[in-house]
Amino acid sequence: MDIEQVKEAVDELGRTWTAFQDENNRRGGRDREALAKMNTRMDQLESAIRRAGHGPAGPGATQDPGPAYGAEAKAYFDYLRHGTRDEPNAHTAALTREDMKALSVGNDPTAGYLAPVEFAREIIKSEIEFSPLRTVARVRQTARRSLQMPKRRGTFGAVWTAESGPRAETEGLTYGLEEFPTHEMYALLDVSEQMMEDSEFSLETELQGEFSEQFAVTEGTAFVTGNGAGKPEGILQNSEVGETVSGSAAALADASGQANGLIDLYHDLKTGYALQGWWLLNRASLGALRKLKDGQNNYIWQPGLANGVPNTILGQPYLEVPDMPDVAAGATPIVFGDLRRAYTIVDRISLSILRDPFTQATSGNIRFIARRRVGGQVVLAEAIRKLKVSA
Repeated sequence: MDIEQVKEAVDELGRTWTAFQDENNRRGGRDREALAKMNTRMDQLESAIRRAGHGPAGPGATQDPGPAYGAEAKAYFDYLRHGTRDEPNAHTAALTREDMKALSVGNDPTAGYLAPVEFAREIIKSEIEFSPLRTVARVRQTARRSLQMPKRRGTFGAVWTAESGPRAETEGLTYGLEEFPTHEMYALLDVSEQMMEDSEFSLETELQGEFSEQFAVTEGTAFVTGNGAGKPEGILQNSEVGETVSGSAAALADASGQANGLIDLYHDLKTGYALQGWWLLNRASLGALRKLKDGQNNYIWQPGLANGVPNTILGQPYLEVPDMPDVAAGATPIVFGDLRRAYTIVDRISLSILRDPFTQATSGNIRFIARRRVGGQVVLAEAIRKLKVSA
């Protein structure tokens, strides 16, 4: 029997019992067979309430009725069994005749305890935004504290020569090493032992999801705006990344309201980078950009025409990055280029969670410490370019 059936049965029993008392009193209290049937019905109902989520579950459980089956509920059944209309017994001294007749869920003493609320095992969560640079950058793993990669820093030029004659060495080819240090971030949370024991949820699973989510937020911010000191270097902080200035003050559009600044940015990159390019911008900037048109009065933002084909800006896909700045005078709200060649992310420890039951044992707490080690930096600045809004 579910709780709705219990509520209906309680209402029905109250009405039936009142009618039974009236009839039995009229007969002088001699209807013993009817009284026995009523007592049997009350036993069935009381047992159903105990089973409807209010008592212990599982084989061999003791018959502890639980908090929902409290003194008022017990008193109600005792009243029906032993009390009279005008002389309630000791269990129901606090309950009046009207309380017994007017059962309602809105008042705990008058059967409200018999109709508890339902608890949904689901947590309502707001949307957490983070910058998904991992989806377009190069991601590598390392088992060391840092990663080194050779980098070509200069090259020679080929020269014309005669069929025969002296040939000098063509100089200029040089190499260097690019090093990617890994940086550590952490989160620490104390949870009481009783909370771990009594929670309706698996708190360890819930905390693992929270740690993963918040680490993604923190690293995503660093990949965009990090200064490289104890954290990854952001794409907006590298001084070697070039920039193209938009055409009018504090806006993406130029003086004529067109998107010439964005078109200039696209063509300021080498063809190989532009053809593999992604636009990075936040949602507010995207809203402003979608209104822009080219010289033929066509919107530069174009929707994907088939499933799996992304929306594009000047023919290239874009990525919404919440940590990119809004459009404002002097800001750099848009980056465009080949992010896979321009930016490298290095993972040392993806996610490590330590469950420490000892440090806070005297306080009755369990400590959870989560760690992550990751590095990231611009490795080929010429592969991307920023759009700077005119001041």
